[in-house]
Amino acid sequence: MLRAWILPMLLVLSGSAVATGQIFTGNPGTAAALLLAFLALAGVNSPLIFPRSIGARDAQRRSAVDGRPVVFWRPGCKYCIRLRIRLGRSARQLHWVNIWRDPAGAAAVRAANDGNETVPTVVVAGRPRTNPDPEWVREQLSPSA
Repeated sequence: MLRAWILPMLLVLSGSAVATGQIFTGNPGTAAALLLAFLALAGVNSPLIFPRSIGARDAQRRSAVDGRPVVFWRPGCKYCIRLRIRLGRSARQLHWVNIWRDPAGAAAVRAANDGNETVPTVVVAGRPRTNPDPEWVREQLSPSA
C-alpha cells in the first residue's frame, strides 16, 4: 500500500519545489498555477480516487464467486477517472485491477481489445466491454452486492 503513495508524494514534493522556485523569481501567479497542476496530478494518481486494486487472477476468482464486475484500469486515464467518479459509492463494489501493476491484468485487456491496452475494460460474467457507460456498469451490480 505504501508503494501506491510514492508517485503522488513525488508529485506534491516536485510541485512544491517548482512553485518555490517560481516564487523566488517573482512569479507568484505561475507558482500557484504550477502547484495546482502538480496537486491535481497527485490527486489523480492517488489511491484515494480508486478503490484498492487487486491482481487480475484474484479479481476474476472473486467475480466468479460474487458476480461483481472486474474493472481493468490504469493511473492517469481520464476515462477511468470519469468511470470512477460517475459510479460514486458503487465503485467500491467492483473489483479493480491496475494494469500497470499487474501483468496478467494487462494481458487480459490486450486479449479483449485486439492487442491494445485500452481501459477501462469492464468484464462481466467473462464478457469484456471497453469504456462502457457508467450507468451500464452500475446496472451490472446485483442488489445484494
